[in-house]
Amino acid sequence: MADRFRSTEGLIDALADATFDRPPALVSNAHITGLGVARALDAHDVPVIALDRAGGNGGDAGGDADGGAAGTVSHDGLAPPSDAVDFAGAVTYPLDDLDGFREDVEAIVDAAGTEAVAFGCMDEWALSYAEADPDGVRLPFAGSDTLDDVLNKSELYATCEALGVPYPETYRLAETDAAGTREADATVDEAAAELGFPLVVKPELKRDFEEAFGTNVIEVADREEFEDVVAAASDAGIAVMAQKRVDIATGKDHSLASYVPPSGADDALAVVGNAAVRYPLNFGTSCLVETADEPAIEERALAVLDDAGYHGISEAEFVYDEAREEFLLLDVNTRPWKWISMPVAAGANLPMAAYAAVTDASYESDGVEPTRWVYLRDYLSLLAGDDAFWDQLSAADWRRLVSGAFEREGDLTTGVYRPSDPGPAAKLFETEFVDREYYCSC
Repeated sequence: MADRFRSTEGLIDALADATFDRPPALVSNAHITGLGVARALDAHDVPVIALDRAGGNGGDAGGDADGGAAGTVSHDGLAPPSDAVDFAGAVTYPLDDLDGFREDVEAIVDAAGTEAVAFGCMDEWALSYAEADPDGVRLPFAGSDTLDDVLNKSELYATCEALGVPYPETYRLAETDAAGTREADATVDEAAAELGFPLVVKPELKRDFEEAFGTNVIEVADREEFEDVVAAASDAGIAVMAQKRVDIATGKDHSLASYVPPSGADDALAVVGNAAVRYPLNFGTSCLVETADEPAIEERALAVLDDAGYHGISEAEFVYDEAREEFLLLDVNTRPWKWISMPVAAGANLPMAAYAAVTDASYESDGVEPTRWVYLRDYLSLLAGDDAFWDQLSAADWRRLVSGAFEREGDLTTGVYRPSDPGPAAKLFETEFVDREYYCSC
């Protein structure tokens, strides 16, 4: 177990004394999603090195920021206390300094004395591993050009159009055409006339938009708000589009969780998940997800991924449009995500399949079984704070959760809480009531 989150130098020193009988996995970030990936790999005895930027009360990647043991830094993520993580430490945040990130990762791999396999668990980490291309690091996913094509909303929706995959009505805006990768198809006035208000403004590429606006989507209520957002995006050199605000059926969001190997989508390992409960209810992140039988979603998502030439782990997000009475493809995340533990528990260990594809390891799924995933922190907050929400877990579910029997029987798994691996849940209690926030919710 990684009993501390080390500075870069401290991690390099620790790895110099370690030996590995197979390539370790470099898992970034070191929070909820990274924890799910680490546990999935650890189940097959893959060593895990969790890498993240320092966080918490002012830690930085270079020193002893929290007054603890020499060579440690502050970090509020939940993966380092896990028994599934062998080592954990800070690296230069790639969005601040990509070259510095590359140098840190190469030094870590050199100290480990073996090549490593990278798992980026947020867009910036996956893209940065691909763009930096550190020596000694194997990527179990497609390169940066392919990632950019899939993550580019203009490219994604053009692919949907060509393949006949339904998606929300969307217009690329002429006012930001100079920064776009495809020709605009409407002005602000034309888009407003077609879509009405409220409508949604989205970027072609969300990374720069998130840095500029602090979010990856903005809902605008009227013409003035619409014009202001588009003008700000134009000033920042960011291409945006206007999208119809979909009347989403609550509890019917579905995603295809998949690993597509280099051989193509015909050999994909995939599970459809229904985000049955979100926190907050109508627009939050998933807190109860269950397997679903929706073959059309699997077929459409894999067609899009295949057309883009993407291989690797991904989540293709669909919402159900009540007016059109069909599922619409909203987004594709080319990386693991918060409920990655659900397909793993269902019998599709996507991280292990990805790891095996670039190493001498082997993995084959024995088949997928009905499974539910719950993130108890958010689910309990919903029960305590929303009178309109009714508990969807049974008394037997709660007994298994409290006793820990859910790890051995039943069809329920969890996001953080595991009695067999108590460190992450204990740390969540420690950090939950402290007056600071970790930089990432997933």
